[in-house]
Amino acid sequence: MSNFIDKTFTVIADILLKVLPASKQEKQAFSYYRAGMSAQSEGKYAEALENYYEALQLEEDPYDRSYTLYNIGLIYGNNGNYSQALEYYHQALELNSNLPQALNNIAVIYHSQGLNALQMQNQDKNLEIRNDEYLELAKEFFDKAAEYWRQALKLAPDNYPGAQNWLKVTGRQISEEYF
Repeated sequence: MSNFIDKTFTVIADILLKVLPASKQEKQAFSYYRAGMSAQSEGKYAEALENYYEALQLEEDPYDRSYTLYNIGLIYGNNGNYSQALEYYHQALELNSNLPQALNNIAVIYHSQGLNALQMQNQDKNLEIRNDEYLELAKEFFDKAAEYWRQALKLAPDNYPGAQNWLKVTGRQISEEYF
C-alpha cells in the first residue's frame, strides 16, 4: 500500500510541477524535496539529507522550508542524533508554528531523555547524590515533554491520545480545555 501511495504522490507531483505557475527555481526546489522524501521512505537517509539540503538552498517560501527542515529533523531523530533533530524541529517551528508533529516529536525526545535519566538513576545505586541529580534531570525532561505535548494538543487535540493520557496520569495536564 505504501508503494502505491508513493507512486501516486510522484505522479501527482509531476503533474503539479507542470501545470502550476512556479519559477524554475521553485520547481527545482520541489524536485529536490520530492527526491528527499522518496529516499527517506526507502531508508536512504544520506541521500535524503543531500536532497533536502539542496532544496533548502533553492526554496524561499518559509512554509515549504519548514517541512524540509521538519523532515531533516525526522532523519536525525530516527538515527538517534536528538540534539540535531531538536535543532531542525525548532527551525521548522520558527518558520511555521502550525506543525503539531514537530512539537510532538520534540516532546517524544524529551520524554525519552527523561526515561534515560531514570534508568541511569536505577543503575547507580551506590551514589545517592547522583541519584537525586538523575531524578531532578528526569523531572526537567518530563516537564519539557509536557510543555511541548500541550502545545501540540492545542493545535491537534485528537492526534496524540497517548500524550493526553500521559499528561493526565502524571498530573501535568493544566486544564481540560484542549482535551
